[in-house]
Amino acid sequence: MSFSSRRRIQLISLAIGATLVLAVTPIAAQASVSNPTTKSVLKATKSAMLKESGVHVYVTSKSGTDKSIVNVDIGATYGEETIRSGASVVKIIVSPTDAYLSGSKTGLTTVMGLTAAEQKKVGTLSVVMKAGTTAYTRFHSNLTTTVLAGILPAAKGTKYKTSSDSSKAYQLTWKTAASSTAAATKSVLTISSGSKTLPIKEVITDSTGGGTTTFSKWGEKVVEHAPATADTIAYAKVIK
Repeated sequence: MSFSSRRRIQLISLAIGATLVLAVTPIAAQASVSNPTTKSVLKATKSAMLKESGVHVYVTSKSGTDKSIVNVDIGATYGEETIRSGASVVKIIVSPTDAYLSGSKTGLTTVMGLTAAEQKKVGTLSVVMKAGTTAYTRFHSNLTTTVLAGILPAAKGTKYKTSSDSSKAYQLTWKTAASSTAAATKSVLTISSGSKTLPIKEVITDSTGGGTTTFSKWGEKVVEHAPATADTIAYAKVIK
């Protein structure tokens, strides 16, 4: 088991629909992109995100009767994520040198894909993965700012419009075809038209449910909250 079963944050979640209304930076009424189009809004958004040191991401999702909540702090070199799905809990921490995985019994087995024997070895400890290993790289790439470019759609097939409310925010809409493992989805990404062209919210819907991802605290500085060495277990001791 290499933790490859973990879902990437795909806004919604990590697609994760009830739409959340959270406190976000107010959006100025004027447009920050002259003569906005799909391409120009995407270009401005990507450029704005590259200048940010971090962001908080809050995701709610529903698939059938299953509901999940994901809290993520994405930083330039540090990241932290907590996943809650029913009674299952998973926590992931990354730093420039290590990544840590911990969670409840069902969180580690059902969400992360560990076997019962592997979970028993972990218990209440955190699995530690060293920088340079494949396991570390997977977590690090998902929880640091390099992942942000992946939340933006391709210009082709994406439609642009201005929101109908007073915010005049930019809205990008696109569809993703069904695959052998996922249903077809419709995504709507709302982007601030204020001084910083940054994502505010993404809503994804599909035939079984969907989810809402809310972005806040752009520019936050994410710091490490690593567990004590005595509370960790090496990846190699868990995964043979």
